[in-house]
Amino acid sequence: MPKFLIEVPHEEELLACAQVVEGFLNYGSHFATKADWGCRDGVHKAWITIETDSKEEARNILPPSYRAQATIIKLTNSPWLRSTRYSGNMAKNSNLQDET
Repeated sequence: MPKFLIEVPHEEELLACAQVVEGFLNYGSHFATKADWGCRDGVHKAWITIETDSKEEARNILPPSYRAQATIIKLTNSPWLRSTRYSGNMAKNSNLQDET
């Protein structure tokens, strides 16, 4: 199943941090309890990785008010590291596709 990284930014004020967590908890999403939060280091974003069928399904775990500002990234393992064509120098390797 595909794996996605979800990144949700929010305002830099302490109240905004509390509001985003409360919003997720009230929505019933496990995002708030399973996510990693950067607020204490001055990066006002939350991240979570989930396995789901599509970016749309990943976005739908978020409360509607956070969906538009969220970044959803499909994650993959490094296919070029598994390739027999990998020469040890990615800059010289023009074909980074799996040989399957």
